[in-house]
Order: sequence, then structure tokens, then C-alpha cells
Amino acid sequence: MTLRIDNQSARALWLATHGLAAPPTRTPDVMAIIRDLGFLQLDTIRNVVRAQDHILWSRAQTYREGAVWTHLATRALFEHFTHDASLIPREILPLWTRRFRDLGARAAQGEWYQSGLGQTEIATIRARIEREGALSTHAFDTKVESREMWARPPHKKALDQMWYAGELATSHRENFVKFYDLGSRVLGPVDTGMKDRDREDALHAEALSRLRLATPGELARFWDATRPHEARSWCNQHTTSVKVETADGRIVTMRAAPEIEDDLAALPQLSQRLRLINPFDPAFRDRARTARLFGFSYRNEMFVPQDKRTYGYYVYPLLEGDRFVGRIEAKADKKTGTLRVTGFWPEPGVRFGAGRRDRLFAELGRFARFGGLSGVTWACPHP
Repeated sequence: MTLRIDNQSARALWLATHGLAAPPTRTPDVMAIIRDLGFLQLDTIRNVVRAQDHILWSRAQTYREGAVWTHLATRALFEHFTHDASLIPREILPLWTRRFRDLGARAAQGEWYQSGLGQTEIATIRARIEREGALSTHAFDTKVESREMWARPPHKKALDQMWYAGELATSHRENFVKFYDLGSRVLGPVDTGMKDRDREDALHAEALSRLRLATPGELARFWDATRPHEARSWCNQHTTSVKVETADGRIVTMRAAPEIEDDLAALPQLSQRLRLINPFDPAFRDRARTARLFGFSYRNEMFVPQDKRTYGYYVYPLLEGDRFVGRIEAKADKKTGTLRVTGFWPEPGVRFGAGRRDRLFAELGRFARFGGLSGVTWACPHP
């Protein structure tokens, strides 16, 4: 018979797999956390702290901002593109050859990444890096030719073309500015002679170990380095079919590793800690899956015009135990040196009594201290 997994167990398994079941009091072992997650997405916006630091802090609240960059500099991590720019454990690098090849080809052919520079000019950029060592985009001086929000100067597009292809790689970052060096110097030998099919199989296995329950499409989207039909073929050979209850009581078919029953038997008791979740947290970046599993609909509205937003610019989901109890808009206020809360929305049917309110205030206080702020101020009604 096909195993049926109730919604409460599916949520607990998901949170345990993503390091959000236990209180965030673990030792801040950055590499262990990123290996558990698979990758750590990077984001340029520093609302209170940047996304990559918040994601690590959510799992280990003695983590200190910026500590992750040591592991990029020592080459324990490499930076490349999953669904977005991410830090990836080095042990995944031998599986990444096709990703370099595919993204390099797409970058060279796509209008977004075409630099407009001739091959001689691009070769000159590469030769300068080879000669001088790691350089940032600020070392070059071609000008942006468009006023569009995402416009990039030609040299930046050329650098990124070579970066996507693995010809260049991120050497390190300074104040979040990326420094490019030759891929051969940063990454070392990449092609280990594995066949593409073996790399695909290994990537699917690595993805499932971090998802536990997934459709073939979700498995392919995890690294964004394989295709759905490849994931389906792998699933048919290496996984078992399970029936999973959704938040609204429907039953969906998903795939799991053969040892899924052992995973369910070993589920920990969930912490009831109330946490501010970063919008880019890998546990919830798939909005459709979050809605299906938790009954929580979330849209990132940072790039939505202000008059069309339902909530706000940078809104943090509030997770308590295995349910989302609300969302909150907050940012660092440089004038007052505080965490300024500008919006608060409990989920329908959720009451913020004294206990839940105290847990929210405690988490806001912890988050403010993490961001180097002196306290919390409210610019909107609070519970």
C-alpha cells in the first residue's frame, strides 16, 4: 500500500529537514547549516541584515553577521547560480560542470547578458584579471547605456557572462562587492570526467536528501540544474510514491526516499519559538509548496509598485511551531538606531494574546540586537 502522510507530520518533517524544528540555539557551524540546506541564497538588500545572514541566524542565533564570507575565502564554498546567486558547498562542485556549460551558453545567447563588447574587448577584461588578480566591477569603467532598473554596464555583463560559464569565479566579497578571478584559480579542476547522466543522478539524490518529500518538478527546481523529465526518470528508479495531505485536506502524490518511514518515526518535537523568517529562506522560497503544505500564501512585494502592494516592501513571515501566525514589516531606522515596525498583520483566526505577544516582542528584540540596533519602535498598531 502507498504510504499516507498526514499534514502535521509532513510539516514537521519539512521543518526538521530545514533546521527549523529545534530552538535556534545550535552552535553556529556555518558549513554544517549550509550543507544541510544545500545552498545559501545571496541578496543585495540590507533591510536589517542581508538575507544570507538572517537565514543562518534563524538556525543559530549566536551567529554573527558576515561570518559566512570566511568560508568563501577559504574555498569551502563556491558562489554560483541555482535559482539565484548562491553559496554552495564545494563538494557539489564536481556535479556542476553541466550547469557552467548550460548557463554559459544561455548567458552568451540571451539578450539580457549580451554585453555589446567585441571578443577582443572581452578577452582584454579576462587578460587583465589573469595579470592583476581578482578585480571587482569597479575596476572597469564602461558606462550604463540604459536607464532601466536592471541595466548593467557592458563590462559587468561581460564579467557575468564569463562567471556563468565558470571561466571566472567569485574570489571573495568585500562589503558585499564581488571580486572576479579566473575560475581555474578559484575553483581548480572542475571536470572530473563524470558522465552528464551520473551528475544528474547525483544532483537529484542530493536534492531529495534536502527536500525529503518532493514532486519531480520540485526536485529539478532545487538546484535548477536538471530538467523535469530527467527528475521524473530518476524518481521512477530511486524513490517511492507517497500520498501527502495538504493544509486544506487534499491528497497529493509526491516522491520520497525508500527510508521515509524511518524519517517519520524519528521526527523531533517542534519548538514553539516564534521566528521571523526571511523572505528568501530556502525552506519557503517555493511559494506554491508553502501554500500547499502550510496554508500560507506569501508574495514578495519588493518590486511591486507601492500602491499595488497588499502588505509592504520587506515583509517577514512569522512562524510559530508548525504554523504561520502572521507577517510583519520592519526595517532598520538609521536615525533612531532601532528596528522600526511599520506593518503587522496576524493571520485570519490567530489571536495575539499575552503569551504570543511576548514571544513576538522577544524575537523582535533578538533580531534588533543581531542587526546592531538598540531596540524596537512601532510605527503601527501592535498587539
